[in-house]
Amino acid sequence: MTLVRERAAIIAAWPLREDARAAAQARQLIRGALTALGVQADLVDDAVLMVSELVGNAVLYGDAPFELVLRSEQDELHVEVLDNGTINPVMRVAGPEEEHGRGLAIVREVSKARCGCRHGVPFPTREDVYGKSVWFAIPMRCQVPVPCLSGDPL
Repeated sequence: MTLVRERAAIIAAWPLREDARAAAQARQLIRGALTALGVQADLVDDAVLMVSELVGNAVLYGDAPFELVLRSEQDELHVEVLDNGTINPVMRVAGPEEEHGRGLAIVREVSKARCGCRHGVPFPTREDVYGKSVWFAIPMRCQVPVPCLSGDPL
């Protein structure tokens, strides 16, 4: 895990593998981080499901490198999956026999539509790399205080 101090909202950022194993890596990282923050178990489970969907999409449809970022934003925790792709994710309606096409709908439903996509986002652990961030938010109901990193230069 790489703690980043130049942006006050960043709690942690992790480079991810550049293959299908990235989803398992991200699930483990986000479960550990949210559990350490004292986030309620049901919200941790929701975040693990959603991060798995977003990382799977990044690996399938985005471009490497991939990164997982945890931020505090007012009364929410934002989980972002960054990739180097330029194509926006598209939510679609999957047929009953299709194996793919439900991930973004799951993220939208579970996050109660607190999700989105931004472009031109700097990768916190890689210098001069910018990409697409697909994110979701969960309520910040932590049992331990979230670290507040200073936004002032060190």
